[in-house]
Amino acid sequence: MSQPARLRSLYRSLLRELPPRPLTSTNSRSPLHEKLRQSFSNDVSRENALLQAEQLMHYLKAQRQYTTLLERYNPGMNMEEEERIRLSARRVGMNLPQEYGRNQV
Repeated sequence: MSQPARLRSLYRSLLRELPPRPLTSTNSRSPLHEKLRQSFSNDVSRENALLQAEQLMHYLKAQRQYTTLLERYNPGMNMEEEERIRLSARRVGMNLPQEYGRNQV
């Protein structure tokens, strides 16, 4: 792969690994996008900087996959404790008793 094509591919890969941004009326870049763009236009011509950018891309990809797996296999991670207990009880076929004073009219 030629050097410009390799740079373009790496730049696009890094952009894909960044968190999505909401669309705005002015299609301006975030400060992180600007910094990334500047570093690619200035520094990545050296082989060492290119290798560091590739390593960063692999790290970001691994972090995204880790977060995805963590959310998939720990679904109650972001729930409140009471909701997590209620769902755990339902998983084994039980319903929690209603507490006196709650949900009373």
